[in-house]
Amino acid sequence: MRFRAIMRRKSPYVAALGAATLVAAGLTLTPTASAQSAAADCSTDPAHIASVPSPQQFFGFPLGTGQTRILTSQELIDYTHAVGAASDRVRLGVMTDSVLGTEMPYAIVSNAANVTDARLKKIADDIVSLRDPRTQTDAKAAKIAQDVPAIVYVAGNVHGGEKSGADASLQTLYELASGLSCDVKNRNDNLLTIIVPTQNPDGRDASRRQNEYGFDLNRDWFARTQKETDAKLELLRKYPPQVFIDAHEMGGRQYFFPPNADPIHHEIADQPVDWINRIGEANKAGFGFNGACGGSVTVECYFNYATYDMFYMGYGDTVPATGFGAAGMTFEKGSSSAVPDRVQQQFNTQWATTGWAAANKHEILGSYWDIWKTALAEGEQGVLEPNEVVQPTNTVQFPVPDVKIRSYFLLNDRQLGDVRKLVERLRQMDVEVYRLTKPLTVPNAKIFGGRSETDKVIPEGSYYIPMAQPQKHWIQATLGEDPYVPFPYFYDVSSWSNPLLAGVDTVYSGDVVSPQAQLVRRMEGGVAQGASKKGSFSYPLDSAAASELTFKLLGQGVALQRDLSTGVVSFSPGEIGRNDLDALATSLGVTVIGSGAAPSGTLLKTPDVGLYNGTGVSTTSGSYGEARFVLGAKWGLTLKPVTTADVNNNTAAFTERGVLLMPDGSNATGGLTAQGQANLKAWVANGGTYIGLRNQGTRVARAAGLTSTTEKTKPTGYQVIGSHFRVDTATSDAVALGRPAEDFQFNNGDPILNPSTTGTNVLTYPTDGSWWVNGTTNGADALKGSVALTNEPTGAGHAVLFAYNPLFRAYNENGIHLVANALLMPEGAATPAAQKRASARAAAPAAPAEETPLIGGEWRPFQIQVADADLARTQAVVAKYTGTATVASAAGSSYLTIPNPEGLDIHEHPFLRDLVNELNATGIPLRSVVG
Repeated sequence: MRFRAIMRRKSPYVAALGAATLVAAGLTLTPTASAQSAAADCSTDPAHIASVPSPQQFFGFPLGTGQTRILTSQELIDYTHAVGAASDRVRLGVMTDSVLGTEMPYAIVSNAANVTDARLKKIADDIVSLRDPRTQTDAKAAKIAQDVPAIVYVAGNVHGGEKSGADASLQTLYELASGLSCDVKNRNDNLLTIIVPTQNPDGRDASRRQNEYGFDLNRDWFARTQKETDAKLELLRKYPPQVFIDAHEMGGRQYFFPPNADPIHHEIADQPVDWINRIGEANKAGFGFNGACGGSVTVECYFNYATYDMFYMGYGDTVPATGFGAAGMTFEKGSSSAVPDRVQQQFNTQWATTGWAAANKHEILGSYWDIWKTALAEGEQGVLEPNEVVQPTNTVQFPVPDVKIRSYFLLNDRQLGDVRKLVERLRQMDVEVYRLTKPLTVPNAKIFGGRSETDKVIPEGSYYIPMAQPQKHWIQATLGEDPYVPFPYFYDVSSWSNPLLAGVDTVYSGDVVSPQAQLVRRMEGGVAQGASKKGSFSYPLDSAAASELTFKLLGQGVALQRDLSTGVVSFSPGEIGRNDLDALATSLGVTVIGSGAAPSGTLLKTPDVGLYNGTGVSTTSGSYGEARFVLGAKWGLTLKPVTTADVNNNTAAFTERGVLLMPDGSNATGGLTAQGQANLKAWVANGGTYIGLRNQGTRVARAAGLTSTTEKTKPTGYQVIGSHFRVDTATSDAVALGRPAEDFQFNNGDPILNPSTTGTNVLTYPTDGSWWVNGTTNGADALKGSVALTNEPTGAGHAVLFAYNPLFRAYNENGIHLVANALLMPEGAATPAAQKRASARAAAPAAPAEETPLIGGEWRPFQIQVADADLARTQAVVAKYTGTATVASAAGSSYLTIPNPEGLDIHEHPFLRDLVNELNATGIPLRSVVG
């Protein structure tokens, strides 16, 4: 659609151009409807409506070129409100408040006719309807594509310290809200542009990547554990995007925009990948500055096809692309550039992207309809999308196997609370889930963990997810047992299968089935049966959801008892009102049953937890923040800080605690002196529970003489890139209460622990035919026979040692349940033989402090794999950047390991991205890059 430019004819629109000079100095915030909306014409003059405050007027400096400093979070909020109040092209909303209570506004910008309540609802309803081809005809979809605008998001600052994209989004807001040019009019007539200035205001205020709980919000999208993520996704559900810009910063002085690096997840549809690549061409044309990087051009330039993939389903590009069919894009600007350059380049790409989307609106919406038609047809046939690569130099190394998947089933035999929480997670992404009303026999069933069964009976009450629905891509991308990586480059983890993370029994099949089932329309659970006055309510404490219910009931003063053989929790009906109990249990998906039997079992106590924040522990990221969120925010426990000095000096801040949680970190002793180690050991012997997580957590325990486990050296070429393994469970141990005999465990390059000879090896990697792993690994056989979790008694207490991080991103539900068991474990919960060993250990002196080398801190180091024949060339390039790399060879490959002691992500690292780019430019074939 073209618009006629009226440059000289006097009209209300041109009158507004003249008025702009009359009130520019007065910062008038009252919109003038006649000046903004009366005329449909436009001009080539880049003037603006005077009543809408410019950044120069509001801040005292422009945004982009000429900008003198980065804005504060409050300034982002204030300016968004000021523009919204002054322009009838803008509608404002608030997604939510951040953890610390900062408002998170958004602005919807279009022409004035599009932002009325009625029109916005009509646009949103029409776009939503395009996502379900079962609801209308091709002709109706074509009319929608013609009549309604496409939806484009500009979202900044998901990483708090990466601020320039947010500032630039306000310039984009100003131009669209007040510009009088035909360029602006074309965008506003063809688009709803939704500006989300900051996705992480708490991190922005702290100049920190993570949010207040230390979570990387750009890893939280599918799990939506954080309120900032959850609210954002609800906004996307209301106004589904066709284009989504996620504006970031990285190290250096260059700029990245797609095309992306491989791998791209196979279930991302063809259409958004095509749009992404074409938007890349528009960004090249509109970038300015020094153009493309290369040769002598190394700063204030752009590059593509490097570093930033589209694989893991937790990013601000993969989730909009897979879950919403949008051109989800990560834009990255080098943070070493000057403020005006950073902001201007972000604005240039935002402006180029919105321009491309406006020019191609009709095609986008027509193709958007096709995405969901294809998904529906593929789901009916049980067909998975094939693996593809986009980088010209790459080939698909691992194709998607020839399998058919028409259905998934989440079984209701155990851990029902976590099953239902997963059902809700799916429903919150518009997945249709059904509950079986009668048992169903599946002729050819695949059982998660690599097993098969013929004529598998799926019990009544289990949950059925058919693939024949529009969200087929999202279902496979989040439930799939294997992500089927096409190319061995990993920016993050290689497995995030939601059933494996929860540890729930799951079946899938390519069979055509016709189950009797009811659509799930709300969260299920609650009080299923009343209790007599002298009877009890009860539920199995077998899930993360039931763990949360337990701690919340304890927090309300409810007297809970737990059967230490079955794990069932019971309590008197007089302890809490039935309606309150029903609401709480329903919110968590837990079914509570009433009976005439009295409560029975061991009385549960609210644990008094100390959270170690001493030497080696990052208090702004990782398992420290995850503990604050899971144990503190979700479970309501008061976590009391314990420092290195507290343990070394045996202060009350340490000795009065019943539990000490040692997060992962980068120091093998936690800074404890020999006296501090003796204090820790004595505290455990007197009945304390030490819970140690991953590297630092297990090594501090070893240094203090609390465990007989030893750490096994990882073999050359060993890689475990965020993968799932089957483990055997010692179900008789109190820490494993309520877990199955076989479980799944998430390993992210964790330490390999030899079994304990003095405690219970609670989770063990099998050595027999039950061994199973998914995701991407190399040399993982080294884990066979090692332990992932051990319970070591010392005197009256215990050291519960996780070789992995059970709180990882707060989405590892089976691990979270194990932590709850450890916290609730009563004193003396050990077998007689273990108690005898515990007494002997308590009497033994603590081991001397021994510093175990920690390459990479709490995150894995960077590792580059090349052929042995390419080692010399690779070393020559690497030597330009660092002298710290070590080399090892195995099976024809050489592995260069670069330490990462600060635990930086690859795009935050000062040289890793440039190093990989130079290796590619030199023509060295990279067999894998892990970072």
